[in-house]
Amino acid sequence: MDKKYIGVFSILCASLMWAIEPVFAKLSYETADFLETSAIRALFAALTALFYVVITNKSKLAIKKHQVPTVWYIAVVGTLFADLMYFFALNQVPVINAVVIGHMQPIFIIVFALVFLKGDRLSLIDYLGIVLMMISALLVTTRSLDHLFSYQFGTIGDVLVLSATIAWATTAIAMRRYLKDVHAGVITFYRFSIASLFLVIYLLFTTNLSINNGYQILLGFIVGLGTILYYEGLKRLKAAQVSGLELSTPFFAAILAFFILGELVTLLQLVGIVLLLVGIYLLSKKEKPIQG
Repeated sequence: MDKKYIGVFSILCASLMWAIEPVFAKLSYETADFLETSAIRALFAALTALFYVVITNKSKLAIKKHQVPTVWYIAVVGTLFADLMYFFALNQVPVINAVVIGHMQPIFIIVFALVFLKGDRLSLIDYLGIVLMMISALLVTTRSLDHLFSYQFGTIGDVLVLSATIAWATTAIAMRRYLKDVHAGVITFYRFSIASLFLVIYLLFTTNLSINNGYQILLGFIVGLGTILYYEGLKRLKAAQVSGLELSTPFFAAILAFFILGELVTLLQLVGIVLLLVGIYLLSKKEKPIQG
């Protein structure tokens, strides 16, 4: 199978994991705070990655010396800073604000890629696909025109979400540029094991660290699997393409809400779903990059 199709499939599966993640997180928060959940989440995400490495890479966890700073950057900036900043901000801003701001990530990735990833030039059809998927994500998330035009931004919480979004974008660029030849499970293992080390040490000195519910474990598995799939896709696709495909997460969230919570799909969401499918089709096509 063509590596681009494998990459697209991997990112779509990762997006499904990102849609499931908030469900387990909310269920976990009923009996544990976000720091405890984050620590257990990171631990079991690292274990999931380690299992993946064992069954696919003969247990090789070694990385080259010059790759170590990038691995630490992804762990500290992508997990310790961005993840915690995002979850902290969710206590201060409406979820919709966080989701909409998070959907700006492709913009930052495109800008960063132009500077740091000279080989990741996008074609016109790629840009069109990403734009359609950004519009799709906005329509599926807001659900109605009244909601679409009623949101206000500018609070400190919005700034925190924006900082997390930019941080996630930089880690995607760093992985694509410096760790492209590293096993996806190895990157995921170090990302979450390093982060869990800091979280566990902090919690051991401030509170009793314990597994309060099974959702924390499931959350770790979901996040670990999603991150592995994300990096498998990032190895095969351009960073901006990956970020665009991630915008399918609201679609999966809407489908889950329909089957689990009985929430009806609105007309605006249906339009968004159609745009999503068109965007996926365009990003899956092969076309010569724009010259210049």
